[in-house]
Amino acid sequence: MSIPILCFVGRSNSGKTTLIERLIPELVKAGYRVATVKHAGHGFDLDTEGKDSWRHKRAGASTVMVLSKGSLAMFSDVSDQIKVEELRDRFMDSSIDLIIAEGWKSEGYPKIVILRDQLGEVPVAPDGLLAVVSNKPVDLAVPCLHADDITGLSALIIRHFPKCSEA
Repeated sequence: MSIPILCFVGRSNSGKTTLIERLIPELVKAGYRVATVKHAGHGFDLDTEGKDSWRHKRAGASTVMVLSKGSLAMFSDVSDQIKVEELRDRFMDSSIDLIIAEGWKSEGYPKIVILRDQLGEVPVAPDGLLAVVSNKPVDLAVPCLHADDITGLSALIIRHFPKCSEA
């Protein structure tokens, strides 16, 4: 069985990262091993200028991996937008129970939408919509949780994505 993917979507600065950061410890406390994938629509550069890995990449290596005791990082050229399931299938450890993806609002993955101001600020198809996180009430056929209801959000996710050993 494939590791399930759950996307958190919302406009920029809507609180997606903070919500995910607060949610992960609740899921870990419940026994989940969580992986996260962040979509950076405007590009990014994580490598540090002057470090060996940066120098290797700048010299023309298409992929650079850095390995230390307990950690692995990889910087790799990609030809186009990669789907989360491609990353899952190529790189994720089978012991992961859930992949939380930040972004990918147009893909067909189950989604939780974070709203700041009003419904419709982020165009998301209703198929696969599991919940809305908002500080204001929203009238939809899915649960609407407050951004501070981390326990409720965690419980909803656990119901929808039981660990493989509990499925």
